Amino acid sequence: MITKETDIFIVGAGPVGLACAYLAELSGLKTMIIDKSEGPLEVGRADALNARTLQLLEVADLFKELYPLGLPCNTSSIWEKGKFVSRQSYWWDELEGCFHKHFLMLGQAFVEKLLDEKLTSINAPVVRQTTLEDIQVTEEGCISTLSNGDIIKSDYLIGADGSHSFVRNYFNIPFEITRPQIVWAVIDAVFETDFTKVPEIIVFQSETSDVAWIPREGNIDRFYIRMDRKDFVIEDAMEKINFAMAPHTVKIKELIWFSQFSVKESVAENYLIQDRVILAGDACHIHSVNGGQGLNTGLADSFNLIWKLNMIKNHGADQSLLNLYETERKPVALSVIQSSGELVRSTKYSNSGTHAKDYVKIVEKRAGNITGMGIRYSENGMAGTRVYDIEVNQGEKKSQLYSLLDYTRFTLLYFGNQKIDLELPGFVKVIQIHSNDSQHGLWTESKYYKDQTILVRPDSYIESVGSLDQTDSLIKDLVRKYSKNSVSLAM
Repeated sequence: MITKETDIFIVGAGPVGLACAYLAELSGLKTMIIDKSEGPLEVGRADALNARTLQLLEVADLFKELYPLGLPCNTSSIWEKGKFVSRQSYWWDELEGCFHKHFLMLGQAFVEKLLDEKLTSINAPVVRQTTLEDIQVTEEGCISTLSNGDIIKSDYLIGADGSHSFVRNYFNIPFEITRPQIVWAVIDAVFETDFTKVPEIIVFQSETSDVAWIPREGNIDRFYIRMDRKDFVIEDAMEKINFAMAPHTVKIKELIWFSQFSVKESVAENYLIQDRVILAGDACHIHSVNGGQGLNTGLADSFNLIWKLNMIKNHGADQSLLNLYETERKPVALSVIQSSGELVRSTKYSNSGTHAKDYVKIVEKRAGNITGMGIRYSENGMAGTRVYDIEVNQGEKKSQLYSLLDYTRFTLLYFGNQKIDLELPGFVKVIQIHSNDSQHGLWTESKYYKDQTILVRPDSYIESVGSLDQTDSLIKDLVRKYSKNSVSLAM
């Protein structure tokens, strides 16, 4: 038996657990992460990163490595009886403060592999083929017993161990599952077809809209096929594809992955347990894959959670800050279930028999969830909304605001030309952006935040907004809210 100590112990090395570990290590927190698998996912599962996730990856300095691997896609089209019906992308085109107005079609395996490599390179690798057997929570933290006999002492434990979460079940957290009688097949393959391949999502309308073609990275494509029964084989799924695409035909040239799944919907009653155990990703919310929100919602959980733990552990924030994680993220999960649930049901039920058109109308209505850009943590005003990404210049060099943000700290964005002299706490960095003035450091032509101070959280949501002469009070309010350590501030 070996006893180890760490700041955060993470159960589950899917993309959410890996992201939690990586972000925590970036923030100077010591982690340990275990998983029952032999290695990162190789094929299958989630297939798209939305526009908001791409922005978060920028903040965590992961964007440049992942983006070239994927296929941009922002267009949905409808075909019926072999004929084109319509094409839509305006819900992407109309996004403000966003440079990548599309999904990046990229398999989950690429995300897991990159994060796994990052953790290994900083000497925080995943402990594989290991499971959790017991958890004891004390006032000081958690004591976890592993299948190999090791004892892990940690300040916090994150259960990112999927829909059948050991952590959630251990603490008997209610997780009532709704099971609409909808069963799907999913096929990733290299296909041969006389249908002209295009980089867009295609919903095929027949008696229902039970087949969707999803473009993917490289030379593979994905088909989702609603089967509504569990006793089927791949030939049955291919028959439905060819029926929906007629008179065009398609066959498999090289099979990559074939699976089936039943739609399940649930949100955990609690995300936070005894102030020391936290659920994230599928451990606290599951839903239909329709709308591509599973991986994206889970990754957003990790970005929301870890900066709060950083503030508590490293900067003296009160333990109660963790309550804000559940307060902010649980409503998002409930809205995702509404979105994906409405989408998946529209493939089967339609009053007018126009299932595919109904589906696309729902996508338009739920675009805030599907693009990720409509998620906000307040009812009114700018606080709690995502900060817009804008073009920022340094001399003649152009960059984007999000590439300048730092996940490990708050960022004070000062959009003004006057000279500033600020004394800041260690958890805040300042970026001054001048207005249309290439003679002074960073500058922008954007008018979004002109003559304002924007205080941005580590997860790139706005904490507070004020005029330039309110900068000092914004910082003082931030310190009072998040830090027990007093600091003298002056302009």
